[in-house]
Amino acid sequence: MKTVSEFPRRVREIENAWITLADGCRLAARIWLPEDAEENPVPAILEYLPYRKRDGTVERDQLTHPYVAGHGYACVRVDIRGNGDSDGLMLDEYTRQEQDDALEVITWLAAQPWCTGAVGMIGISWGGFNGLQVAARRPPALKAIITLCSTDDRYADDIHYMGGCLLTDNLAWASVMLAYSSRPPDPALVGERWREMWLHRLDNTVLLIDNWLRHQRRDEFWRHGSVCEDVSAIQCAVYAVGGWADGYSNAIPRLLAGLQCPKKGLIGPWAHKYPHFAQPGPQIGFLQEALRWWDHWLKGIDSGIMAEPECRVWMPKSVPPRVHYSWRPGRWVAEPAWPSPNIGERRLFLSPGRLGEQVEGETALEIHSPQWLGFSAGEWCAHGLSNDLPADQQFDDGAAVCFETAPLAEGFEILGAPVALLELSADRPNAFVVARLGDVGRDGETTLVTYGVLNLTHRDSHAEPAPLESGRRYRVRVQLNDVAHAFPQGHRIRLALSNAYWPTVWPSPEPVTLTLVTGASSLVLPIRQPRAEDGDLRPFEEPEAAPAWRRTVLVPGKSERRVERDPLRRLTTTTVVSDDGVYRLDAIDLEVGQSSIQRYSIEDDDPTSARVEITWTTTRARGAWRVRTETRTVMTCTREAFEIAATMEAFEADRRVLSRSWDRRVPRDLV
Repeated sequence: MKTVSEFPRRVREIENAWITLADGCRLAARIWLPEDAEENPVPAILEYLPYRKRDGTVERDQLTHPYVAGHGYACVRVDIRGNGDSDGLMLDEYTRQEQDDALEVITWLAAQPWCTGAVGMIGISWGGFNGLQVAARRPPALKAIITLCSTDDRYADDIHYMGGCLLTDNLAWASVMLAYSSRPPDPALVGERWREMWLHRLDNTVLLIDNWLRHQRRDEFWRHGSVCEDVSAIQCAVYAVGGWADGYSNAIPRLLAGLQCPKKGLIGPWAHKYPHFAQPGPQIGFLQEALRWWDHWLKGIDSGIMAEPECRVWMPKSVPPRVHYSWRPGRWVAEPAWPSPNIGERRLFLSPGRLGEQVEGETALEIHSPQWLGFSAGEWCAHGLSNDLPADQQFDDGAAVCFETAPLAEGFEILGAPVALLELSADRPNAFVVARLGDVGRDGETTLVTYGVLNLTHRDSHAEPAPLESGRRYRVRVQLNDVAHAFPQGHRIRLALSNAYWPTVWPSPEPVTLTLVTGASSLVLPIRQPRAEDGDLRPFEEPEAAPAWRRTVLVPGKSERRVERDPLRRLTTTTVVSDDGVYRLDAIDLEVGQSSIQRYSIEDDDPTSARVEITWTTTRARGAWRVRTETRTVMTCTREAFEIAATMEAFEADRRVLSRSWDRRVPRDLV
């Protein structure tokens, strides 16, 4: 990535500004803007997050916002109420209060003497979510957004539930937020009141998993903030960006299909990061692309961006399975609109062990998976770390029921969502099915292309699930995650079916046997025909960014993922270590440290043995000021309920200033 330090306009930074809301709450903002903005006003671009502008996203912000400001914008990074250096309390994610505050912030920005009155929003993940949600509230000054790695559907396509199944990331994310929310504001910005603010937050910390686990079906709790409920409410221009290695790529095709406002979509090979530094590569000049978008919608400059195809994606070539790629070979392709008339269907029918073009007679096959199946899945949402992508699928496939084509006579490409249409029955009232699509190389190594899961009690509705009748035959539709992939000549396509997927999905309440009917079941692939126009696409520029902040590493970090097997107990344990070490942000003389350990264990034949334990430690220090927080969450289950135990401790120097604990039991609701 090229570092750029000279810009068309000199940049001034306001390290901390207070935005006072109508109820008296003050939100902390960091602002970058041209030095002459008060004489020559500029549009404002808001990034609105809970992740602490001072010591959380600061290094990422420093790469991005000064660069954009130097090209004639005021970039404003605001801590959401109850986070970082802002006043107040945060009680949940994506609340009405969060949105209302954003509307006030946008009004404040538009009224500043250095602002033209035009405002944009940009954000990744949480900031991508609330960009869509605030756009649906239609503040007059908001003219356009860029939403990255986000979703329009908080129930069906977020970190909590997938296909009506409970994701273990529901607990992992609650554990992250418990740790993040436990950190104090910076005394250098808020002064002596930092301790009062900190203790007030700690005393009022909400155990978010308790909220999320009490809503196991699609109800009003999840409909709030899901812009898919009324996507027509969004009228400003939307640029939706994501990556195939990310957990949120499905929303982009849905948004392109549903939005009636000006829109564009971009999906690269990336994990959950901004595209100018994300892995797998290739990275792109995302900041230059963003400037083309902002120039068009906030300044009225014809940058040419809206004359280009509506949907542009990276078409990856087939590669051997690896838990990390620094680069995915492939090429950029584009569709003028989505859904695309250039994409057709190819149906492959299931027969014992085979996928083929011809329908064969019906055969009943039992699916009874060991509970550990799924340990090679990688993370539900990869971040491009050293070990978070799926490994070789052969071991998991050996315990699944698999269907495979003959070696392909010629290669072809898919773009969109494959669908498994399955006829099956179950011997228990509660069960789920997992469908994984694999690319089998000539040597047998199998790369996971995409997958989908379906809670079979949700076969007709996520809002009103219904138990299965033992032995009754059902026809179900399992939609796999959207994907682009080029299958080469000589490789084989494998569909692997299972009724366990640990540690991605929480297991069913009791052991289940599914009976699949081949002949009546099929796989539908979205086939994309090559377009000559792909070769004429405007190339992205090389990635650029502003100079990085200097950090001094005091204690090196490490990242580790391992799977251990105890054959005597028939127990499989997956451990994920994420340790940032300790480093000093030299510009503000702040020492920062955080680390976590996640352990997921399960016995082969007992779904109620599932156990997740997650610990976090965070530290902050400057001179004599030292604080530390330690959190722990544990989730187990019975057939009837989920059980949560959590603790949080906070220390000033080495003196414990607070200790809290939670114990919760939440009945299972067909999950």
